[in-house]
Amino acid sequence: MSGDNPALLELARAVLSEGLICDHCLGRQFAKLSTGTTNRERGAAIRLVLAMVADMNGDELLKSEIALPKRCWVCNGIFGELDTWASRALERLGDIEYTTFLVGTRMSGLLSENEELLWETTGTDYAEPLKSETNREVGKLMASVTGKEVEFTEPDVVCLLDISHDTVLLQIRSLYIYGRYQKLVRGIPQTRWFCRECRGAGCERCGFTGKMYSESVDELISVKAIEATDAADTTFHGAGREDIDARMLGDGRPFILEVNEPKKREIDLERLETEINEYCGGKVIVTNLRSAEHRMVKELKAAAHDKVYLATIPCAGVDRDTLAWALKDITCEISQRTPVRVLHRRSDLTRMRRVHSALLESFSESDDSAVIRIECEAGLYVKELISGDGGRTVPSLAGALGVEVVVAALDVVAVKD
Repeated sequence: MSGDNPALLELARAVLSEGLICDHCLGRQFAKLSTGTTNRERGAAIRLVLAMVADMNGDELLKSEIALPKRCWVCNGIFGELDTWASRALERLGDIEYTTFLVGTRMSGLLSENEELLWETTGTDYAEPLKSETNREVGKLMASVTGKEVEFTEPDVVCLLDISHDTVLLQIRSLYIYGRYQKLVRGIPQTRWFCRECRGAGCERCGFTGKMYSESVDELISVKAIEATDAADTTFHGAGREDIDARMLGDGRPFILEVNEPKKREIDLERLETEINEYCGGKVIVTNLRSAEHRMVKELKAAAHDKVYLATIPCAGVDRDTLAWALKDITCEISQRTPVRVLHRRSDLTRMRRVHSALLESFSESDDSAVIRIECEAGLYVKELISGDGGRTVPSLAGALGVEVVVAALDVVAVKD
């Protein structure tokens, strides 16, 4: 820097002329020019070169500018407080389980303004942001104490240094658990159903519970998961959902339970599966619990799962052969407008869905009922396939029979991968 590149020498003098600056902040203005040294080391080297130039030229002004400050005007002394910030972060982490971590910094307005003013005045193109160095240096101190690894893409926890408020905030990465659930009773929704009137606040309509239903598959599964991980809450992601009055049988429906802000990450999933099933008391059963990743949530939601249903229908005045022939008429591509019962929450669209097969599972003349086995494409409304929904679903079983038909009971018996 002394004689080989006068432009860099002038840039260094320009930086120093703005005010007394620490080695970290001086070296950071040239961070992109060299590797293998820290900003502090780079700044000290620049200061040494300029001191020799000042001595050689008898430049008293330069000597005054290169003096080390008691408090740097750019960083306001933050690099003298790195140990303090690292200690605060470790104290904040407490007994939280994590393998990887990352440090982030929320700069105060003053520090951001100082840095931008320096860049604007000197016109340096080689600088590293102040927050980047702060993150790195605090992260190195924490890693040396804990033996944990810094992870930039998906750390278990992010320690956010809030300079303005002199505190450390934590962002704990969610834990994801994949499994399949069976719902063995009717009348339970898949996820929490907040009261439409009060939006969860509690009112007369919901008995001041804030919910339309006292329990859900989501809540039944979550209780033990929250206990096992000491988490704040959970978010339930299902591969579609069955109606509240339908059972989910067979091998169950795939789901991913997102555990929010878990303090414990190392859990025994076999034990958790047992505890969940015991707690659910035969209402819900979970199987095949295993660790999952965040990306799998999107994949689960995007996947189109064909399904198999058993629908029980009344069939007074319809004989077995007529019903069997009518089922052939609905084994085809079906045109469905959004059912009336869900128009309050879904757009009124017409969708084409295919029924792969519709077979008569059983027929009872004694109680005038039949069970139909329907295998169909994802997204088909089976109740409306049976009833016709006032002509919104074509063809329909009611239309094929020429009589009114409704589903008395519905079970999902397979959700295909």
